[in-house]
Amino acid sequence: MDKFGFSISKVRYIDWEANDRSLADYIREKEPSFKLCIACGGCTATCTAGNYTQFSLREINILIHRGENEKPWNELKKCMLCGKCSLVCPRGVNTRNVVFLAKQMFQKMNGYAI
Repeated sequence: MDKFGFSISKVRYIDWEANDRSLADYIREKEPSFKLCIACGGCTATCTAGNYTQFSLREINILIHRGENEKPWNELKKCMLCGKCSLVCPRGVNTRNVVFLAKQMFQKMNGYAI
């Protein structure tokens, strides 16, 4: 019963063994700074595309690390590769290159255009 104006959401189960982490491995190999991401959200806060759409580089990075690659492809199309995210990253992650590599890998994996 909903006595307090909210209900408990179903637990989100992540099956690490079933997820395809090849994209994350590829990015880590080509851009080692990807490992340094702490998901602080600075990249998303400064993103020009994020100001006009529901684009969140923070969420994309988390999904890629988890191996959940379906949503990131649709979202990465919104990135303009302006590089503002790289300028504000406190850990020095080359986020612009991470996005470029992710787009490149999606093209290789699925034949998608960048």
